[in-house]
Amino acid sequence: MQFTVNQQSIYAATADRAIDPERPSVLFVHGAAMDHTVWVLPKRYFVRKGYNVLAVDLPGHGRSQGDAFDTIEANADWLADVLDAAGIERTAVVGHSMGSLIALDFAARHGERVRSAVLIGSAVPMAVADKLMNAAAGHKHAAFEMVNTWGHSKRAQVGGNPNPGIWMTGSGIRLLEASRPGTLHADLQACHHYTAGVERAANIACPVLLILGSEDVMTPPFVAHDIAAAAPNSRTLLLRGSGHALMTERPDEVLDALIESV
Repeated sequence: MQFTVNQQSIYAATADRAIDPERPSVLFVHGAAMDHTVWVLPKRYFVRKGYNVLAVDLPGHGRSQGDAFDTIEANADWLADVLDAAGIERTAVVGHSMGSLIALDFAARHGERVRSAVLIGSAVPMAVADKLMNAAAGHKHAAFEMVNTWGHSKRAQVGGNPNPGIWMTGSGIRLLEASRPGTLHADLQACHHYTAGVERAANIACPVLLILGSEDVMTPPFVAHDIAAAAPNSRTLLLRGSGHALMTERPDEVLDALIESV
């Protein structure tokens, strides 16, 4: 579904269901250089259970117009504008990787609009290696390769997808390749320079669930400790053996956790 936000056309996957303000809502926020397609399984589940679902394409991503924001705060404020455009007052927010920082910031600074937050593959700080940042600045394919390789556990890189017929690393690289020039770099800049995460987490009033992968080398679980400690009402689910791509490596466990928390 297309919405007009700040005079730009933006896309949010709603499973072609009209928004009903009387129903509970879930807002899904993707990671760097990705789009709404990473949320296919949970989106389908919650739509069938009668929820309003908005799996957004952030500005400059997927089917949304505009340029990618280079700060987490700008993305978080944009989410509030999306809810206004959709006629939704309050929602659960679920974010992965960069999207988890956006969800965190949104829940902290727009708390009256958030009933629960789920942060998947999150960490503060979410520092980016110079090698990756430089490759992304030049829109080099090496940047996509690094993100895709580091984003999957060793087991995921040799197969074993719980969804038969889907090649995890192959589909991951194709999604990154489809991103527009400059988008990955802007996203990585936003992650790298976001320093307010722990302070923001302390201001979140709603329940917070962190879903982390034990083999995640992009956002190692121990780096999320300060978020969990700061958020007054938080809990952590550690998925053993999973890397950063938790929605593809461990889709069933992630969905089960969302069902309990959203």
